[in-house]
Amino acid sequence: MEHINLIDTFSEFKELKNIDRVTLIRVLEDAFRSVLVKMFGTDENFDVIINTDKGDFEIWRNREVVADGEVVNENLQIALSQAKLIDEDYEIGEEVTDEVKFMDFGRRAILTLRQNLSARIMELQKDAVYNKYKERIGEIVAGEVYQIWKREMLVLDDEGNELILPKAEQIPSDFYRKGDAIRAVVARVEIRNNNPLIILSRTSEVFLERLFELEVPEIHDGLITIKKIVRQPGERAKIAVESYDDRIDPVGACVGMKGSRIHGIVRELRNENIDVINYTNNIQLFIQRALNPAKISSIKIFEDEKRAQVYLKPEEVSLAIGKGGLNIRLASQLTGYELDVYRETEEDEEEDVSLDEFADEIDGWVLDALKAIGCDTAKSVLDLPVEDLVKRTDLEEETIQEVISILRSEFE
Repeated sequence: MEHINLIDTFSEFKELKNIDRVTLIRVLEDAFRSVLVKMFGTDENFDVIINTDKGDFEIWRNREVVADGEVVNENLQIALSQAKLIDEDYEIGEEVTDEVKFMDFGRRAILTLRQNLSARIMELQKDAVYNKYKERIGEIVAGEVYQIWKREMLVLDDEGNELILPKAEQIPSDFYRKGDAIRAVVARVEIRNNNPLIILSRTSEVFLERLFELEVPEIHDGLITIKKIVRQPGERAKIAVESYDDRIDPVGACVGMKGSRIHGIVRELRNENIDVINYTNNIQLFIQRALNPAKISSIKIFEDEKRAQVYLKPEEVSLAIGKGGLNIRLASQLTGYELDVYRETEEDEEEDVSLDEFADEIDGWVLDALKAIGCDTAKSVLDLPVEDLVKRTDLEEETIQEVISILRSEFE
């Protein structure tokens, strides 16, 4: 019975995919030797031979032949009469090597060995999992949802290793049931209570980056570079891309024909809105692209403060800001500039146009008549009611109406 047990332990060892042969043999030998030390006080006179393929082992003991009655340590010495039972030719001072049957050591020794081996196997497995995932940080892994708790989810990979996806690393609209397939990126690997803890994430920027690498061959091949990604998981993401090959349109390549490439990513991220933006060193242009879909009228940049004032037509303002300020927040993160949005009408107050500018459209004597009543700019004329202008300038109402329409068109 015990013999079978030991062989089971060996077969468990053979199942370990991640452990190399040398380590395996060393661990097995250590386990045997520690039991020998416990039983005999030393293991120096033993040879342990392990055959991992067959799943068996041999233990040989070396003892010195001494005269009968002079045996001080039965483990290290053997009486001549005993030695001659093994082989007639033995003489005093020679070394006898005979095989020790581990099963003869009794139940306790076998139990100790088994526990020793099991503990070491566990250690090796933990180390193997830790090292495997330590190298895979930032890679996408696929697994199956095994258990769902309030604060985290247990995912098993294809080898049955346990991975953790915390609630904070899940997209708010993620919904999984036990048995569902799931993809996430390995965020970090820690040791907690002597166990490897592998933390996954679906909310990290790296997850989105890896998805793009999978879907867009040009990114995978290095023809298109992802310069920066910012995202509010499940809501919106902005990704700046650049191509070093003029023949490749980076945005078009990432989106694909009729959105074919980006569609899979959007679905994986629970309909997260993804804006793909052509990267540029021209910060004015970059801010303009980052605030897409809003159309910008003008931008004032304060380089020292890394701040920019963005002027838009009133109807574009809410588009630029986005739901809950999300669009402008992401655009700020993407460009590295703090963005302040202004309605353009406020700007117009300052921008008035002198009447002299209209000399080619309005006759000089009409302009002179207007200036005579203190109107030097277009706005000063437009601010007065028509009847006032007619009364004060002595010009025909028709002329006044014509002047007003010319001035108005300047501001539209």
